Parts: sequence; C-alpha cells; structure tokens
Amino acid sequence: CGYLVGDGESVKAATLFSGVGAPECAMSEWDWRFSAEIEPFPSAVHATRFPGLPNLGDVTAADFIERALACGPIDVLVFGSPCQSFSVAGKRLGLDDPRGNLALVALGIARQLRPRWLVFENVPGLFSSDDGRDYGAFLGLMEQCGYLGAWRVLNAEHFGVPQRRRRIFFVGYLGDWRPPFAVLFEPESLSGNPPPRRETGKDVAPTISARTKGGGGLGTD
Repeated sequence: CGYLVGDGESVKAATLFSGVGAPECAMSEWDWRFSAEIEPFPSAVHATRFPGLPNLGDVTAADFIERALACGPIDVLVFGSPCQSFSVAGKRLGLDDPRGNLALVALGIARQLRPRWLVFENVPGLFSSDDGRDYGAFLGLMEQCGYLGAWRVLNAEHFGVPQRRRRIFFVGYLGDWRPPFAVLFEPESLSGNPPPRRETGKDVAPTISARTKGGGGLGTD
C-alpha cells in the first residue's frame, strides 16, 4: 500500500464487474469506495460481505460516471471483465461479443475517473483472441487513456489455492510503465516457482457453468 500511494495514506479503490468481492477481501485494509455488479446472487454475497458499500450496477448505464464520481476520487480501479468471449472453451467472439467489449467500456470509465492505477484480470485466451488483435486493441486504448503498464500470467496454485487457474494480470499507471513493472516483477520472486510435475492432458477442468449476463465473478474459466 505504501508503494501505491505513499506512506501514511489510505488507498482508495473501486471494482467493476465485482462478483462476490475477491479484491475487496484480498485488500481489506483499502478504502473501497464502490463496486459494480449486475448479477443478483454475486450482488447479494457482496452486500453481505461489505454492507454499506455502494453497488453502482450496470457499467454501461448513462449515469454511471456521475454516480461513480459522487463516491469520491479513487487511486486504484480493479476490473476483470467477463471472460467467456476470450476463453478457449467458448466461441471466441472476442471484442465482437458484447461481454468482451466490456473490457473497453471499463477503460472508458477509467479515462473519466482518472485513478493513478489500473488492475485488469482475464483469461490467457485473450492473448490469442482474433490472432492477438483483441489484446492489441486493449493495449492501444489503454495508452490512449493515458496508462502504461506491464502484464504477467499468474497461477492460483502458486498462491495457496489448490487449483490450477492461470490468469493474465495487467497493472497500469498514469503515464509510466515502471511502477507496474515493479509491482508485477518483484526481484526476489524472479528465481522462479515451478509447478509440480503432472501428466499432460487435453481435458478442460469442469467448473461452475457459464454466466449468461455481463457481470464478473464466476464463469467457465
């Protein structure tokens, strides 16, 4: 936290496609200003975990920016837009899918809210979606919004979770790629943390069924 905003300051943050509130649970010491989720069940879980935290709902609503600004300025915006359109297990419609295009909608929100930091999470299939053009479009719009950054694929099994779950994490900062690089590529961790040996397989791990709407949280990945 001291690195993000300076020693002695409270990190003010918000989430989009908030699901059940994983970022808020992970960084409970932060000052969370608002969430945004449209699915009833995750919204109910989020409200139970964080009573009083505003859920602004649909990020495409005409008054979303106005209501977000009313919650006060933020330092960090965390979002993991719906992944079904990028997943290798789906139809791979990418940014042509309304759910996939929400990643760009989130960048438009960031351009207006102007947090110093962005944290974006999605499936590794985003790298190959539309032969890489979708991720290129995401990075291009990110730069147009004023953010530079770094990205890395992290696996949940290296962080105390008994599940192989690889995800892209992109960290952006206003006008400078070096702070995100320092966050994602800590020198002490670069010696490597190899996963245990397993037999190579082709099966897709069965998980909770896909969500049909544009919220965040649980999905086929």
